[in-house]
Amino acid sequence: MKNTRSVSEFNTELKLKGFNVFQIESDSNATRIYSRKDFYKICLTTGESKIHYSDRSFNHKGTVLFFGNPHIPYSWETISTTYTGYTCLFSEAFLATSNRSESLQQSPLFKLDGTPVLKISEEQRLFLNTIFKKMIEEQKTDYALKDDLIRNYINLLIHEALKLEPSQNLHQPVNALTRLANVFIELLERQFPIEGMAQPLKMRTAKDYAEALSVHVNYLNKAVREVTGHSTTTHINNRIANEAKALLLHTDWNVSDIAYALGFDYPSYFNNFFKKATQTNPGAFRAANF
Repeated sequence: MKNTRSVSEFNTELKLKGFNVFQIESDSNATRIYSRKDFYKICLTTGESKIHYSDRSFNHKGTVLFFGNPHIPYSWETISTTYTGYTCLFSEAFLATSNRSESLQQSPLFKLDGTPVLKISEEQRLFLNTIFKKMIEEQKTDYALKDDLIRNYINLLIHEALKLEPSQNLHQPVNALTRLANVFIELLERQFPIEGMAQPLKMRTAKDYAEALSVHVNYLNKAVREVTGHSTTTHINNRIANEAKALLLHTDWNVSDIAYALGFDYPSYFNNFFKKATQTNPGAFRAANF
């Protein structure tokens, strides 16, 4: 039986190491497929773009330092034709030492109402460039303690950022309902794909998503229905059904395993859900497509 379902080779390597750092401008694969629900992200970028983070949007030109939290939905719109910089991805487990993970969650750089975007001067950019370059060089070595050294570089980036003034170029969305609906869709997509039975789907109801987004479930339902024409529950159920089809087609997990991975307490509950969504049962669906 397959115990994992990897997003990509890059994602597999990233999970094994717990970190990866690369230069955007010189890497043709800079936009890589990885599970954003598992990794923190620090980007130093130069160009013009718009960053959507939870229910806020940041417009910027020039160089910024961005901090992405895997527990908070965000997306990136590149506006300029040239966009350069560095990206560092790391898991909470990789960085965690003593109480480090707790302080990371509470950091103003990573928390929901914090400041994830910092404006960077040319002098600061040159200094931060050297840190990213050292990380890139170090990850290629066979030095036995390179993980510790890279942790120190990541913490240095965090501490340097904490000394900076937050970016004031904050744009509040004109239509709050539209932004909330978009954030919900982004957060929903972030729960997938299911890569292994060790990490079953946790968020399965509109209430789960409302709590994650710190809004009342009725307000979330209103936003999603007004913007998309469909209910929050419909979006969730459709996405779970699509994931169930993918697991049936692309893994050899049995139906009970798939039911558990998708957050169903009993296979019978999953069977009823799948039949309602597709007008057939999981076993028949799998058999008809092989």
